[in-house]
Amino acid sequence: MDEKKQDWEEERLEEMLRALEKDEENEEKRGKQRNVLREIISFLIYAAIIFGCTFLIITFVGQRTKVSGNSMYDTLEDGDNLILEKLSYRFHDPERFDVVVFRFAHAKNVYYIKRIIGLPGETVQIVGSDIFINGQILEEDYGLEPIQYANRASEPITLGEDEYFVLGDNRNDSSDSRDPAVGNVKRSQIVGKAWLRIWPLNKIGFISHK
Repeated sequence: MDEKKQDWEEERLEEMLRALEKDEENEEKRGKQRNVLREIISFLIYAAIIFGCTFLIITFVGQRTKVSGNSMYDTLEDGDNLILEKLSYRFHDPERFDVVVFRFAHAKNVYYIKRIIGLPGETVQIVGSDIFINGQILEEDYGLEPIQYANRASEPITLGEDEYFVLGDNRNDSSDSRDPAVGNVKRSQIVGKAWLRIWPLNKIGFISHK
């Protein structure tokens, strides 16, 4: 009886040891699963932070944009890559000679880049090659060449309280506020100010506004 009891006790002990080993293995597996879960959660949190920061930057601070066409030559050229700055216009209104990107009023996802010439409440007129603001000649030298056509600006245009008059620097190859299709640009259409050219590399630099 003693030998049988001893054998039974040894078997029970072995079973307990095997159970303990199995519990340790299961605990190790659960530990690995928890580590994997923590890594997944950490990655998702990191991705959410990156996405959120990117969204905030694009929405409120700045974004990359590409110039299409030569209406702003020779300040900007076709294919130039720019950083568009949005933040400053949340603290003050656009100013004269700012180079701005704005939404075309009559088509979705169409944007223009031009220079602000006339400010809200001002009267703008083009006579010959001269630009008049409230009856006074505007002193500026951004135009590539003398203006050849005034179009709707041949008569005085009085801007509303939230309207701007814009021109391309390439005055004779630009669809701008002289064109009835573009007309006066409302404040709500303006997306931001051209701030920095980042491409091509040999022309990296800040955009001239003054």
